[in-house]
Amino acid sequence: MSQKISSTQKAYLAGFLDGDGSIYVQLKPNSSYRYKFQVAPYIVLFQSLKDKPKFLKICSLIGLGYIRERSDGILEYIIGKTDNIKKFLAMIFPYIILKKEQASLMIEILEVKEKVKNKKDFTELMKLIDRFRKLNYSKKRKNRIVTP
Repeated sequence: MSQKISSTQKAYLAGFLDGDGSIYVQLKPNSSYRYKFQVAPYIVLFQSLKDKPKFLKICSLIGLGYIRERSDGILEYIIGKTDNIKKFLAMIFPYIILKKEQASLMIEILEVKEKVKNKKDFTELMKLIDRFRKLNYSKKRKNRIVTP
């Protein structure tokens, strides 16, 4: 992080993540990896291109990722390095409300990932990663009607 961040700023960043952010991890098929999959964790904040100056100011508080400008007019601030994800979550964790379960799961996944020594360990890691499907919305997921 680029500077000392106040508790108010930490709470704001947590709220931003809760409202306009995503926490997820992907298993990407990749034959060059030991278990044929790459584990790719991410935290992404989203904002409209029209609010770029304000968004850049918010991202500069964090200083742990990079900005990508999508062709649809959306800016993404992407934190993809494991150590940076850990730092960011440690900083804002007490203030997260809506995505607390995803943040906890991400922390657990990063800890387990560091300890993988064999295929059995990797299978356990894959099971943890699969839990994100149940926590996050997915464009590929079919909508279903839930009645009380």
